[in-house]
Amino acid sequence: MCNIGVGLRAEHYSYLEKKPQTEIKWFEVISENHLNSRGRPWEILHTMREDFPLSFHGVSLNIGSYAPLDLEYLKKLKYMIEVFNPFLVSDHLCFTGPPGANIHNLLPLPYNDKTLIHLSEKLDQVQSYLGRALILENLSAYIDFKESTYTEWEFIKKLVEKSGCKILLDVNNIYVNSVNHNFDPKKFIDHLPKDKIEEIHLAGYSDMGDFLFDTHSSPVFPPVWDLFSYAIKDLKDVPVLIEWDDDIPDFPRLEEEAIKAKTIWESHHARD
Repeated sequence: MCNIGVGLRAEHYSYLEKKPQTEIKWFEVISENHLNSRGRPWEILHTMREDFPLSFHGVSLNIGSYAPLDLEYLKKLKYMIEVFNPFLVSDHLCFTGPPGANIHNLLPLPYNDKTLIHLSEKLDQVQSYLGRALILENLSAYIDFKESTYTEWEFIKKLVEKSGCKILLDVNNIYVNSVNHNFDPKKFIDHLPKDKIEEIHLAGYSDMGDFLFDTHSSPVFPPVWDLFSYAIKDLKDVPVLIEWDDDIPDFPRLEEEAIKAKTIWESHHARD
């Protein structure tokens, strides 16, 4: 059975506090929305944690930076983990800015041996400090690097093998990149170690005419549903999340999208 989840967003707090009946099994929290909070934001998390498992999804670890790790950030994250005991902790395989700055964008890295060694060393520090494997998400990227000597999927596989991190497979990001950079998205999926995939993200994009833009502002598009169906054929018991971060609908509409993912999953695994 697929553990379908939807992202926990501030816009849904008042609805979720009523503890309605829902088919949703767990909720994902953007870590940075709560790292520097207490009061009502933490009260809401405690309320949700009484009934649902939580996962923490970060956007500011900046694992790709060559600057030292932000120890204050990690200290706050570790404390939140100790308080709420999330079943997954994830972030992005990316660079988010120079020391002391955050450009609030998830930028790709060159896929080569230098980056592989650098990320493995940083991941060793992070995972040792947090006492758990970190789950890293593949990006939607609008540039690439001439310094890259691996494809993205080759690099992710090598990083998992070298560092012990796990994979958050964003199916929408794969599809967006496949259109923008002209590759076969199924080849990406086929190359990954399936036993290292710990979570799946689904979302909607925006068609800008000459490229696709990962906006999380719409329902999941048919080709992404098709790619999701392809991705899950060899997977078992992987939690799936619907991301919807802009033009966010009412909770019942968000739940409807998640139930669609659950239905697709169950249709593939009915005989398991």
